[in-house]
Amino acid sequence: MKQRAFTVRLDSDQAKDLEAVAAADGVSIAEEIREAVADRIKARRKDPAFQARIRSIIDQNQQVLNRLAE
Repeated sequence: MKQRAFTVRLDSDQAKDLEAVAAADGVSIAEEIREAVADRIKARRKDPAFQARIRSIIDQNQQVLNRLAE
């Protein structure tokens, strides 16, 4: 699986908290962030309002693609 790098800026307290959580879990900060992102995505997939917004975006993009293909 390809990986992509991102820059995340945290305030000082968040950074310290993240470091402490990662240390307590015995994982790297990067792994802690990957887990948090995975949890967030999983939660959004279960959120009906979010899913409705995604479907709306898909519909809008499909209309644009159809128009461009004409």
